[in-house]
Amino acid sequence: MEFDFTTLPERDRYRLLSSFVAPRPIALVTTLCPDGVANAAPMSFFNVFSQEPPIVILGIQTRPDGTVKDTVNNINARQSFCVNMVDMALAEAMITCGISYEPDVDEIATAGLTMTPASQIEGGWIAESPCAMECVVAETIRYERREIILGRVIQMHIRDNCLDDAGRYVRPENYQPIARLHADNYITSDRQFELRAPAQPPAGVTRKAAP
Repeated sequence: MEFDFTTLPERDRYRLLSSFVAPRPIALVTTLCPDGVANAAPMSFFNVFSQEPPIVILGIQTRPDGTVKDTVNNINARQSFCVNMVDMALAEAMITCGISYEPDVDEIATAGLTMTPASQIEGGWIAESPCAMECVVAETIRYERREIILGRVIQMHIRDNCLDDAGRYVRPENYQPIARLHADNYITSDRQFELRAPAQPPAGVTRKAAP
């Protein structure tokens, strides 16, 4: 099958892109409204793109009626946000946070979660999250119905049992984030395996010399 994205309707582009670029990690993004009410919203158009500078990216579309979402308004106003990673223990609460509420509703409290004050930004992070990243806005790219927000990570909170004793590597038995596939389908990373590069290259192939 072939699909010409220059003529394909938006909904079909979304269906194909989100179905095949998967799984996508979920960012449960916490922000603070102008009046101080906490806001939380799940985003699956999200990933990390750089360690120097440490950059994560959010892609946030407008509501169906074209209005800007509370998360975008809050990020634009305060120039900061927090990304909370989601595991199975947070899955149901994450879905609850994704319901469209009025701006004065505290989604975090509604979902039965706990807000912990942030260290370097306004607002806070979700105590139940296995990993949370405080971010300041590095750049925003605006399209007609979507904003691409680049966030510089300035603080990371990690549950103690998620890392090994040296604090270097994730313990896969303790950190199993979930990700979105398509529609209402998700996946968890509870089946992990290793793939190592061969000690010797295939016959007839020469490795690139080290610099």
